[in-house]
Amino acid sequence: MRAALGFVAARRRLRIALLVLALALPLLAGGWTWLRHSPLASVQHVQVSGLHGAEAGAIEAALVGAAKHMSTLDVRSGKLRSAVAPFRVVREVRAYPSFPHGLRIRVIERLPVAALTVGGSRTAVAADGVVLGPALLSSSLPTLNADRQPPLGQRVQSQALLAPLIMLGAAPAPLAKLVSRVYSGPKGLTVAMRSGLLVFFGSAERPHAKWLSLASVLADPSSAAASYVDVRVPERPAAGFPAGVSPPASSAASSATGERPSGSEPTIAAFEAGLAAKGQGASSTAGEAASTPSSEASPTSSSPESTPSAPSETGSRPSGEASEGATGPSG
Repeated sequence: MRAALGFVAARRRLRIALLVLALALPLLAGGWTWLRHSPLASVQHVQVSGLHGAEAGAIEAALVGAAKHMSTLDVRSGKLRSAVAPFRVVREVRAYPSFPHGLRIRVIERLPVAALTVGGSRTAVAADGVVLGPALLSSSLPTLNADRQPPLGQRVQSQALLAPLIMLGAAPAPLAKLVSRVYSGPKGLTVAMRSGLLVFFGSAERPHAKWLSLASVLADPSSAAASYVDVRVPERPAAGFPAGVSPPASSAASSATGERPSGSEPTIAAFEAGLAAKGQGASSTAGEAASTPSSEASPTSSSPESTPSAPSETGSRPSGEASEGATGPSG
């Protein structure tokens, strides 16, 4: 009998608990909904990062305006993306709320890497092939010639154009601003620098390794008279010299001892760190450059992955032992 009474009491307590829970759940849900959209969690302080260029102010204003109508407990990323949809330079938007009133927004941009030229018309284009429009053109962008210009906001479809864009997108900033134009020639993808130096990339495969290889060559002042640098095999770059011009004698000594030019270590480390942050390059094939201004190098072994460096202000380039007008970089 006592056991039966205990069972009945337990069932009664369970029913009461379930009844209380049934009444409390709507109240809790309503309270949570109210809190999410109440002034207690409204976005009041917005911090936007990652913006550059002429449209930075307008993009930030659009994001701040959209964010101010949100709650830190209910951030709507879709509305943030819609707010910046007219700006083609914006590739992605990431939001990080901080209760009660903070919101940090990080913008990942799609920056122009080249000026696509079709006849007399020019437009900025990004590394992923998206046409950004003439408003983002600048004098520092290298020229890339094309047969036709895709509509604004659409992607370039031609592999012959995508390959040089991938390569330009992988360029470290100090080298990117030295590029004058990119074209396809007998040695494949070729970059013409503003100094007149030609760089043979061959294809867009392993672009980061090739830029690192070029940086190691440009770090050596003994190749200042070089007319081209061949980085098609980034582990064995070669610098070529015009007929009648030989690399300085000091380069042979450097090559024999395996020493780098003095003062190159800090810039090498800086390039290595910078390109490591950008990640590994994409692979794709393209064609390349103009006729070779000098005889081909017999390259000496070099490890661009471990010895990247920045070009000197004078545009000097590295050296190695002379071999019929061409040489691989020392070190």
